[in-house]
Amino acid sequence: MADSDVSIGKVRKNAFAGAIGNVMEWYDFAVYAYMAPVIGQLFFPSNDDFTSLLATYGTFAVGYLSRPLGALVFGHIGDKVGRKLVLILSVSLMGITTVSIGLLPDVGQIGPLAAVFLIALRILQGFSVGGEYTGSTTFIVEYAPRNRRAFYASWVLCGAFGGFLLGSAVSTLLNNLLDQDALQTWGWRLPFLAGALIALVAMLLRRHIEEPPAPEYEEEWQRSPVVVAFTEHWRDMLKVMGLALAINVGFYMMFVYAVGYLTDRMHVSTAKALDINTICMAVITFLPLAFALMADRIGRKPILLSGIIGIIVFSWPLFWLMHHTDTVLILLGQLGFTVLFSCVYAANIATQAEIVPHRVRVSVLSISYNFCLSLFGGTTPLVATYLVERTADDFAPVYYLMALSVLSLITVLLIPETRGKSMLE
Repeated sequence: MADSDVSIGKVRKNAFAGAIGNVMEWYDFAVYAYMAPVIGQLFFPSNDDFTSLLATYGTFAVGYLSRPLGALVFGHIGDKVGRKLVLILSVSLMGITTVSIGLLPDVGQIGPLAAVFLIALRILQGFSVGGEYTGSTTFIVEYAPRNRRAFYASWVLCGAFGGFLLGSAVSTLLNNLLDQDALQTWGWRLPFLAGALIALVAMLLRRHIEEPPAPEYEEEWQRSPVVVAFTEHWRDMLKVMGLALAINVGFYMMFVYAVGYLTDRMHVSTAKALDINTICMAVITFLPLAFALMADRIGRKPILLSGIIGIIVFSWPLFWLMHHTDTVLILLGQLGFTVLFSCVYAANIATQAEIVPHRVRVSVLSISYNFCLSLFGGTTPLVATYLVERTADDFAPVYYLMALSVLSLITVLLIPETRGKSMLE
């Protein structure tokens, strides 16, 4: 059982409540990414399609740059007030901003202010996500039994990837059912407005969850948990960032940038690129559960090392498969990346929580993970697009991924095995 006497039914209930919140958070980010070509024309019109797409990806990155600010605020709340409040506030803010984007007038209606409002909403969305993923991770891991901690933590991944899958599926459906005029006039708004339903369900579920077990502290907080995190636990923050590097860059390269790459560089139709993406998203939504069970059985480090070394060794040949117009080859290449990412994700999420002390866990995880994601994850589509354009080498993004994966490998080699560690320490 968990570090305190908590029933397995309550563990499952809280894991589901945490997971469904991530569906909301990542559904919207996925929809924005997959609708980038349409949004670019409506909010950043330009005679050059590349410039328009680059501006749209820039706005995508802006949402990630605001995540560290959200991490500071939600980290403080999570450690000083409680984990539950973080989960309720983050998903509520995300729901409001998602619907607002769906109602936002475009440049043709209100001029340049449309782009300003879109950027502002993306900043608010990034702020809310700064507390969601790591907040729900902490919440679920602290409830989970020691021998199933990685497994239940992977429910957060199921929620997050399920949101991406849903966003990909909705985008694919709209591209297949609507012509370009309908999609550009009103169709692109539908997935954002539909996000309100997901947010409502998540808020209702999270209202009835309880705080996870926590140790009794002899003294009250004299300083902000955020300050303590920076001054006393900066080494833990660097470890979390190192663990997050490879997988964050890899995910956004293969599941966000790759869609635009296949359509713009390989001249694959948008519908076909999204079909391939949706298949791979379905696999990565559930495959981490199997690797997580292995991580609970044999330890975190063997699973992490297998996945990260696999990324370093096989990235080039897998991307070579995607560097074709044949659908089967593209699918095989992206599925290969999907298996490797599933392996790393499965052990990564529990490991990050286990290497950080209880009292500053939300602050350390939120700040370090989101700082890393802002610098390297959210900017990946922008960086990859820029690298290809500047170097004229379609494989330049792969070298970027391999280099950062080496840093993740070094981090894994330096940290101790954490399987079975008490979450109350």
